Amino acid sequence: MAHGDTTGDFQKTPGWLDWYHGPTAPSFTLPAGAVDAHCHVFGPGAEFPYAPERKYTPCDASAEQLFALRDRLGFDRNVIVQATCHGADNSALVDALRRSDGRARGVATVRRDITTDQLQELHDAGVRGVRFNFVKRLVDRVPTDSLQEIVEKITPLEWHVVIYFEAEDLPELYDFFSAIDAPVVVDHMGRPDVTKNPDGPEFDLFLRFMRENDNVWTKVSCPERLSVSGRRALDGEQHAYSDVVPFARRVVEEFPDRVLWGTDWPHPNLKDHMPDDGLLVDYIPQIATTPELQQKLLVVNPHRLYWGESLTKQGD
Repeated sequence: MAHGDTTGDFQKTPGWLDWYHGPTAPSFTLPAGAVDAHCHVFGPGAEFPYAPERKYTPCDASAEQLFALRDRLGFDRNVIVQATCHGADNSALVDALRRSDGRARGVATVRRDITTDQLQELHDAGVRGVRFNFVKRLVDRVPTDSLQEIVEKITPLEWHVVIYFEAEDLPELYDFFSAIDAPVVVDHMGRPDVTKNPDGPEFDLFLRFMRENDNVWTKVSCPERLSVSGRRALDGEQHAYSDVVPFARRVVEEFPDRVLWGTDWPHPNLKDHMPDDGLLVDYIPQIATTPELQQKLLVVNPHRLYWGESLTKQGD
């Protein structure tokens, strides 16, 4: 599709699925001040080259295109997470933050040798966290050796740590993650296997991890990435991704003050289908079933974590 063509000297990974053009207008009306708390920018490659060590080459997905989606869906703000295809070069992320007029915050990827001045530059641009990827198919090695060193450097800035891992790796990493001395945000509920029982031992370990560590938050996002049924409804359900709902709803209801939600646009590395972002927004009331839970998930929590704003009254 023309909207996602890669520019410059880069050719997309064969079979790459471009983001969905012309998403449906959601039926669900987002509350005022809603934040898309997990999304990305890719390139454009001609201006912001992709990292030589990348595991994939995506289509371009610019800041302008992200902000157009924000307005189309009804969000007020974005949290832009550094994509692995850009490595530790945060130039595209910083450019997007500067273009946002204060309506975006960022999560960067940094190396252990980053300086205090470089961190301050990122902070001034709007970065409020660093991401560590423990998904073995996306990185050459898990970053356990450098995480603590970087956490010590970001502590004066009061940033948080984002961790991305898969459910099968949590037992091995449980103690290490529990020892992180900073706020921690887990991407996508630690990627549970939704073919298993949400009351079973594997997901219960993730819930126990959150219960035992009150500094841990999670994003209840990416049903399209976790689902086995995909856009098809199950057992007479009218909504897509219904196999993910019991997992996400349980987290939202038990930890209403420590959950976030995001589109994950432009949805890197999906193999089965490319979701309609408007339909993803319509998934939200399936997992946050009351206006109070929706307000915390979409407004109060992300404003508190990323903008330092305490919104005590609904609608503030």
